[in-house]
Amino acid sequence: VQLVESGGGLVQAGESLRLSCEASGSIGSINAMGWHRQAPGKERALVARIGSNGSTYYAHAIKGRFTISRDNAKNTLYLQMNSLKPEDTAMYFCAAVGVDWESWGQGTQVTVSS
Repeated sequence: VQLVESGGGLVQAGESLRLSCEASGSIGSINAMGWHRQAPGKERALVARIGSNGSTYYAHAIKGRFTISRDNAKNTLYLQMNSLKPEDTAMYFCAAVGVDWESWGQGTQVTVSS
């Protein structure tokens, strides 16, 4: 499975962005997809995840502000990010996992100015 993210950019605190992740390849083998982020000097961390049954998980830091969704017809995963804060600044990565594999996108940068 190949993943390509888009939608990052530079915004001011309080504004919104929507990230997209288009998947191609063996789409049917995907069990779950998610968004992770990595800020400079920090480890990569899970932001949100959506399972094949639509169940979702959100990290505490973004709960209530971010929404993960997917459009199966477009093979695309989204992350709607509202009320952005400077601490949300990071490289955001899309990931997909199957039974015995995982795949990552190249990342898209999100920068939130105060």
